[in-house]
Amino acid sequence: MSTIFDAIPPIPFVGEEGEAEWGFRAWQPDRMVEGRRMADWLRPAVAYWHSFCATGADPFGAETMDRPWFRTADPMQAARQKAEAAFAFMERLGTPFFCFHDRDIAPEGATLRESNAMLDAMLDVVAGHMRRSGIRLLWGTANLFSHPRYMAGAATNPDPDVFAHAAAQVKHALEATHRLGGENYVLWGGREGYDTLLNTDLAREDAQLGRFLSLVVEHKHRIGFRGTILIEPKPMEPTKHQYDRDVATVYGFLARHRLLGEVKVNIEANHATLAGHSFEHEVALAAALGLLGSVDINRGDPQNGWDTDQFPNNAQDLSLAMLEVMRAGGLGSGGFNFDAKVRRQSFAAEDLVHAHAGGLDTLARALLIAARIRADGRLDRARAGRYAGWDAPEGRAILDGGMSLAALSDRVLEGGVDPRPRSGGQERLENLVAQLAR
Repeated sequence: MSTIFDAIPPIPFVGEEGEAEWGFRAWQPDRMVEGRRMADWLRPAVAYWHSFCATGADPFGAETMDRPWFRTADPMQAARQKAEAAFAFMERLGTPFFCFHDRDIAPEGATLRESNAMLDAMLDVVAGHMRRSGIRLLWGTANLFSHPRYMAGAATNPDPDVFAHAAAQVKHALEATHRLGGENYVLWGGREGYDTLLNTDLAREDAQLGRFLSLVVEHKHRIGFRGTILIEPKPMEPTKHQYDRDVATVYGFLARHRLLGEVKVNIEANHATLAGHSFEHEVALAAALGLLGSVDINRGDPQNGWDTDQFPNNAQDLSLAMLEVMRAGGLGSGGFNFDAKVRRQSFAAEDLVHAHAGGLDTLARALLIAARIRADGRLDRARAGRYAGWDAPEGRAILDGGMSLAALSDRVLEGGVDPRPRSGGQERLENLVAQLAR
């Protein structure tokens, strides 16, 4: 079967000075960085939905992406065409992983039984492409937000029948992910939130969401799925307020429902900024709380207040988040998934290649910058020095519970403790990072 990517050759490495139209400037999968392959640090993945399902439509205009599978009348034949093209694309790019929603892979039928049957048939097709190409599944998920039945949420829906339908859909999608050897399973609560409190019972919906996630974890263990269950935080859009707003909110939710240790987070860069945080903040907090699982790598536009899902192109900005990933020892079974889409005017097949190649180069450059910062050591020494007092006996005694409030008071009053402010040296450290990022 021919595809729209047949005329595009496998993308070679050409180096930073290379002028060829097709070529990686920084991405070298086998390059060693701190004793680990670049590919093993980054574990990059292609997002099936944005790359092969997006039509280019927006609220003000019709589709602009003219893909052959969009014009095929038989939905299952279209799904097979799309899969053929998707793997042809990923093989040319050399990415080791992909991610998908159930409805990306196969069409939705008139009933869930029919939808499941079509997905099962397509899993055989996808599994064949995976065996042939060696490309693996980073994570799978279920689309619990597009169909009108989910307009008021899935797990948090006021109708228990919708909750049951969503549970059945997730059961099948989790089993499909397991069948394909997926390394994680993601839950994105696209409509798990509210548009108005006038018709919303927050306590009830929190309890429903907690029960739903507990059911997913129970089924994971029942079927022997060894991958990580991930929640993807987002503050709003499409709802006014979503219950998985950010990493801190997810941590509180997991603690409240006794799910710590069972679930981690899949952090999206653009979602972090929509929540009013920097991307590196969310990565650092997730690592500190033991929740760092995987990353959807993209960026927003500072002039747009919504989730624009653009490909990353600024390695210096990204290097601070990459530094936190490296400090955490990597992403384990997670990776960097390009949850990003080409712009509406970038409708040619080669635009999709250029977008991913540039994104891979940006990730690689950010990794190399982060490694330079770590090798230089000055940033880590400055941070450690700032907290040196806590490593002294008095500081350790405070944290270990060896001193009461009264004992601390006596130490200050009787010992003449008179602390003086110390500069944080922020500008010096910012200059250092900028220097090392060149």
